[in-house]
Amino acid sequence: MKNFKYIWLLCLTSFAIGFTACNDEDDYFDKDVQNTPITINKIYLENAESSVPDREVTYARLGQIIRVEGSGLYGVKKVYVNGFDTYFNRTYVTDNNMIFQLDEDTPISEADPEERDIIRLVKDGAEGTFNFTIRAASPTVTSISNTLPQAGETVTVYGTNLHETTLVTLPGGIEISTDITSDDEDGEWYSFIMPSGVTESGSITSEGANGTAVTPPYFNENGCYILNFDGLGVQGSWSWSETGSMCDATDLVDDPLNSGRGKCAQIVPERLLNSADSGIVPGKPRATEWWTGGNDSDLDDWSRMYSIIPSTTPVSEVALQFDIYVPEAWSGTGHIQICLINNYNYAGIGSDDDGDANLVYFYVPWIEDGENVPFMTENWQTVTIPFSEFNKYASLIEEGEEPTFQMVVEDRNAGTYRNFGMGFVNTDFTYGGLDITSSLFNQRIYVDNWRVVPYEHITVSDYPEDDEEETTE
Repeated sequence: MKNFKYIWLLCLTSFAIGFTACNDEDDYFDKDVQNTPITINKIYLENAESSVPDREVTYARLGQIIRVEGSGLYGVKKVYVNGFDTYFNRTYVTDNNMIFQLDEDTPISEADPEERDIIRLVKDGAEGTFNFTIRAASPTVTSISNTLPQAGETVTVYGTNLHETTLVTLPGGIEISTDITSDDEDGEWYSFIMPSGVTESGSITSEGANGTAVTPPYFNENGCYILNFDGLGVQGSWSWSETGSMCDATDLVDDPLNSGRGKCAQIVPERLLNSADSGIVPGKPRATEWWTGGNDSDLDDWSRMYSIIPSTTPVSEVALQFDIYVPEAWSGTGHIQICLINNYNYAGIGSDDDGDANLVYFYVPWIEDGENVPFMTENWQTVTIPFSEFNKYASLIEEGEEPTFQMVVEDRNAGTYRNFGMGFVNTDFTYGGLDITSSLFNQRIYVDNWRVVPYEHITVSDYPEDDEEETTE
């Protein structure tokens, strides 16, 4: 058996590309062989790159190669996995072993329930079955709809292969096993209702048909706040006037959804929506601006965040988050400019603010894949922007450098004015392949809870003990 296994491992590369032609042995179809009973004892995962290249397993994923161990396997004519007719090569069949690849087209959640998670081997006069879990690729998480939800709000986690999610564990070990809804057709999301009493922050862990998925550790994270307009952080303003762009505490509004979030910023205040111009006129830079306190506020020194986000963390693993509520479709004009320091003119995309060395990001949610797609939200929704997407750090990464969170902190502290700001711009611009001609903007957009969060994406290993062995070697 050992000789068979390791001869097979030498053939692994060609196996991944496609099996070779069948070895047409006469006795393979012999009547006695075809009537010999089939017994399946164990299933092994074949992976030459693993520290355990031939591992006994209780499940395998589509595309992986498995070894069936048993007796009476010689002579098998058909292999069915979840009822799917699976190709195999007789070259890799002996009486006690056979090796084949799990076809990517094998059905999983859509398989017939009576055939699901069953491997069936068939000869003319015998067949054998074995209960064995078949999974798609490992589940992944791309985003969470609302990372600071109030109790009773719906949270949706987006990703891949999230089929049949049955258990969700929140930070602090709070488990949810009822009222979970998942996209069992495409596996692109699952959702749950936020329970009360969740006080800790971290990752959401879920269990589904394809295994365990873990979100970045930013759920319920408010330890690195910037400004929440309710006592966390200091809002700054100067030169305020009734028709001016500067926004102060008098421009704050109550949470329009009465969700318990308190005060929030209406990005274009009512006083400007109700002005003589009836909104923000076309071609208008620096339409509005909201700032933190600046140099006189100790909270604007983000080195205070190192206890949660180490200074050496790559900028791709640290993100700015804020919550947004857009009750009416927003499209065709306007964008939000986010500034890490107060050194820019709020002139928008394509202006001097848009330089490669600048600490800015432009938020244009109504342009997707080069198309104008009206953007609105039914409830509060979280926006997550990794610092690797801010102009300066994106440029450095493109040049082969690896900026860290410490650079972000030092860049801010080196600024003449270290206010963090967010404002509305209504200029003409080109973005995502679209040339946008601005028009009158007169709708309400609400933002809240500016914060910095850890953004490391977590991949769950099927066999974490291997990772531990490799780390200690």
